[in-house]
Amino acid sequence: MSVDDAKIGIVGGAGPYAGLDLAQKILEQTIAEKDQDYLPTLLISTPDKIEDRTRFLLGEITSNPAHSIFRNLCDLKTLGASVVGIPCNTAHAPAIKDVFLEKWKQSGKCLKIIDMISETIFFLQENCPEVKTVGVLSTIGTWKAGFYPELLSASGYEIRTLNEAQQQHLHNEALFNPEHGIKVQAHPVTEKAKNVLLEGIGILEKQGVQAIILGCTEIPLGLPERKISEIYLLDPGLILARALIREFKPEKLLPWTWEI
Repeated sequence: MSVDDAKIGIVGGAGPYAGLDLAQKILEQTIAEKDQDYLPTLLISTPDKIEDRTRFLLGEITSNPAHSIFRNLCDLKTLGASVVGIPCNTAHAPAIKDVFLEKWKQSGKCLKIIDMISETIFFLQENCPEVKTVGVLSTIGTWKAGFYPELLSASGYEIRTLNEAQQQHLHNEALFNPEHGIKVQAHPVTEKAKNVLLEGIGILEKQGVQAIILGCTEIPLGLPERKISEIYLLDPGLILARALIREFKPEKLLPWTWEI
């Protein structure tokens, strides 16, 4: 495969709206004046094959979604992807990520897989140098896995999260409620779901956070703002989109601004 035939790859389906959201953000963050200026992008979305990441981390199922993610990576490589992003925070928990990365290493194939979590922390350091205290909103699986607090603490930040009951409420009502959750109603996000997210923001604000990581790729669908009051809202999906463009063709990356 020549450089001219290379493409950006997206592992979609975890969840389906997150894959579409990343594809749109790649378009929005690309310098372009006409159709032909945009970057070649592949999206593979197999939600029926990728097991629930949270249920796996909570021990409710034993089948690791890492194996389905690995198969998606193989398909994207076959189709010409040279750099790939996985727009799912929970899939970056070590119990999942370490497995698909090890399988990829053993395959001997060459493909740059962007780590969304590391990119988010790097973005925070580069663009919010004054921030010392960071909050995290996420699924209950990501909350229990604890990889955001661990990596943020290692980078010198003070961390604030919801307590378990508050986090479970956000997970159940804003994301997974079968009638108004973002997983089933994303365009537009319902007022009920958004209000639950805003409650979470309010709880973290009272704890003195200066920035909040929206640590589930569906949360930014309900909170598209980049700042609320003086608090930075960090969207890992948006950061991943920018990282993919940077790695694929850096001259096509729009300059960053906190204004939408």
